Amino acid sequence: MDTANLTAFLAVAKSGSFSQAAEALHLTQPAVSKRIAALEQQLATRLFDRIGRHVSLTEAGRALLPRATLVLQTLDDTRRALSNLSSQVQGRLVLGTSHHIGLHRLPPVLRRYTSTYPDVALDIRFLDSEVAYDQVLHGDIELAVITLAPTLDEPVVARHIWDDPLDFVVSPEHPLADSGSVTLRQLGEYPAVFPGPSTFTHRVVSRLFQREGVTPQISMTTNYLETIKMMVSIGLAWSVLPRTMVDEQVKPVAVSNGEISRQLGCIWHSGRTLSNAGRALVELLQTDG
Repeated sequence: MDTANLTAFLAVAKSGSFSQAAEALHLTQPAVSKRIAALEQQLATRLFDRIGRHVSLTEAGRALLPRATLVLQTLDDTRRALSNLSSQVQGRLVLGTSHHIGLHRLPPVLRRYTSTYPDVALDIRFLDSEVAYDQVLHGDIELAVITLAPTLDEPVVARHIWDDPLDFVVSPEHPLADSGSVTLRQLGEYPAVFPGPSTFTHRVVSRLFQREGVTPQISMTTNYLETIKMMVSIGLAWSVLPRTMVDEQVKPVAVSNGEISRQLGCIWHSGRTLSNAGRALVELLQTDG
């Protein structure tokens, strides 16, 4: 079975579109259609239903999907295992990371990495930590440097690299700005802007309030920390931010029983052989991170 045809099948299944799959694979749409047709002919079954511009998997396509994914992942893993025998650190490394970590934590590490291993082609994908976690879990990327989940699914291996303290922050004009210390219950009386409900950071902060039996007044949510900082700075709400982002635009507030931190680190799939390039980056993170 031609792996190029399987790759095209997975791209169409993922995007639900022949044109988007062609764009992702850097092919023409007719070339993708030809590969799907060849695969359908080889398997003697239709894999996609095409109604107008809508494309959906048939029952046979749904049955093939996990098997095709496993075949391609096994081939990739075999290539990495054989390549690792050379002990050379080279090739392409697909790395997922959040915007915050990519801006505030990774630059010095990546600077040394690219200097030490010039033959590695880094493919850095900026993703929400939760999306990067999911892509590692499903084998779409080799490594991710992210906010670590409070709990991990068993196939995922994590290495803690940084502690990331979080500060409660308000605008300099906020009623609580000049308070010596406040309680979570006092904070709960004012509007808050939180990271999105699906984020690991949201879970960390929410657990603190649940532990104290306080329900915060969450008026807005967003996954972008810079947006949260802007909304806090103009007095719309209070929030929590990594200490590395706190400056004169916002004012930290001491909260009794409110010390909070998240862990940042790297993750990979336990069932996937790390490339020499991936292993070298993990080692560098653990020594220089």
